[in-house]
Amino acid sequence: MSATERRERSPAIKLLFVGLVAFVLIVPLMMVYALVYDRQSQAQTAQASINEGWGGHQVISGPIIVVPFRTTQTQNETVDGRSVSKVVEVEKLFYISPVSNAVSTRIDPQERRKSIYRSVLYTAQVKGAAKFALPADLERFGVTRDRLMWDRAELRMGASDARGLTTGGKLMAGGTALNVQPGKGPAAAGGQGFFAFLDWKGEGELAVDYEFGLRGARGISLVPRGGTTTWDVTSAWASPSFNGAFLPEKPQVSAKGFTAKYVVDKLALGQPPVGMEDYGAPYVPDEVGARAPSLSKGDYAVAEAGSAGNISAGGAQEVVTGQSMAVNVNLIEPVNLYSKVERSVKYGFLFIGFTFLAFLLFDIVGGARVAAAEYLLTGAGLVLFFVLLLAFSEVIGFTWAYLLASGAVIGLLSSYSAAVLKSWKRGRFIAALLLGLYALLFVLLNLEAWSLVIGSVLLFVALAGVMYATRGVDWGAVRHREEAAET
Repeated sequence: MSATERRERSPAIKLLFVGLVAFVLIVPLMMVYALVYDRQSQAQTAQASINEGWGGHQVISGPIIVVPFRTTQTQNETVDGRSVSKVVEVEKLFYISPVSNAVSTRIDPQERRKSIYRSVLYTAQVKGAAKFALPADLERFGVTRDRLMWDRAELRMGASDARGLTTGGKLMAGGTALNVQPGKGPAAAGGQGFFAFLDWKGEGELAVDYEFGLRGARGISLVPRGGTTTWDVTSAWASPSFNGAFLPEKPQVSAKGFTAKYVVDKLALGQPPVGMEDYGAPYVPDEVGARAPSLSKGDYAVAEAGSAGNISAGGAQEVVTGQSMAVNVNLIEPVNLYSKVERSVKYGFLFIGFTFLAFLLFDIVGGARVAAAEYLLTGAGLVLFFVLLLAFSEVIGFTWAYLLASGAVIGLLSSYSAAVLKSWKRGRFIAALLLGLYALLFVLLNLEAWSLVIGSVLLFVALAGVMYATRGVDWGAVRHREEAAET
C-alpha cells in the first residue's frame, strides 16, 4: 500500500479533512445570514409603505397651558470696538403643567398587508381629564402674575404624527368647549397636535377635558407631565410589549387582549410644575430595534432646533431643553419570523458538525468510504434548509415553514446517505439524527431562557457519545477494509 493511500485512509487525516470541508461551509451560512437581514430590511420598508398615510408610532403629550410673558434681559453689543450692555424687554413663554391628569385609551388594532408583508395598525380613542392651578408661590419660579399675558393663553395637546388626527379633537375648559386649531403641540410631540386659545386668568382651579381619535402603527406612547398622571390602556391585541421610563402596575394579558394602568407621580418625573422651558421628544424604543422617536423629518427639525436653544413661536421665545420621559405600549407580532430564522442560522454549524460526525464515524468505525464531494453535497443540503425556512416563512408562517423545510431536507439527505453509506439502515440512522436535531432546534427557538442550558447539556452528551464510539480507534494507524468491516 502506497504512502498516499495510507494518508488518505488515516482516521486523523480524515478528521482534519472533514473539518476543513465544514469550515468552508461557513461561507454559505454567512450568506444565508445576510439574506435574512436583507429580507428583514425589505419587510421594514414594506411596513413603512403600509404605514405611510396612516400614521406612525404616536407620542401623546399634554395638555399644557402656555402663556406669553414679558421680561427683561441684558444684551451685549459691540459698538465702535467697545462692548456695550443694554437692558431690553423680551417676550417668552411660560409653561404650566397639570396638577393631575387622568387619561384612558382604547386601542383597536388591525393588520394590513402588502404582498407577503404585513404591518400592525390601530385606531385609538383618547379621553382625559386634567386639572390646572398656579402655584401659591408663583413668584419664586421667576415670573409674576402682572407680566403674564392671559389674553394670549393657549391650551396645547400633542400627537407626534398629525396624519393620525383624522377624527378631530375636542378641548373643554371649565365646562366650555374651545375652538380647536391645528398645530402648536408640545415639543415632546415634535410640535404637532392641536391647541385652543384659553379664557383663564390663573385664578382658582381649572378643569380641562379632552377627547380625540388617533391613528397609528405598531405602538403608542404617553409623556407624563406635572403632578400625578394615570393612564389606563385597553386593547384586543394579545401580544403587547410594555417599556419606557415607567412600567404598568399589574398588567392583564390574555388571548382576548390586555389592560394596563400606569401611575406616575410628579417626584418621579423630576420636573417643576411651571417653568420657562419645554421638554424635547422622548426616546421611544422599537421592538425591531431601538431607535429614536418615530417623528417625521419636520418634527426632528423642530426638536433639534429647540434643543439647541430658542426658537420663535408667534413672537415669543420658546425654549426647548432636555428630553421627556415616556411610557410605551407596543403592539408586537406574536411570532417575529425573521428573528427566529436568524437565531436558527446561528445553530447551522451544529447541524453540519453532527451530520459530518455521523458520516465520519461510519467511515472510520463502520468501514464506509465517504468522499469529500459527498460531505460537501450533504452540507449544501443542510444550508439549503435555512433558505427554504426563510422563503416559506414569509408565505405560510414560521411553524408550517419549519415542518415543510425540515421534512424536505430530512427526506433528501436520508435517501442520499443510504446511497453514500451503502445501507438503508445507516440512512435511517441519519434520518433519525436529523429529525432529533430539527426537533431540538425548534424547542430551543421557543424556549429562549433555557436554550443555553439545554444546548450545552446536549453537546456534552453528544461529545460523551463520540468519545465512547471512538475509544478503540487508533487515529494514527491504517485499517484494512476487512478489519473495519469486522469491527
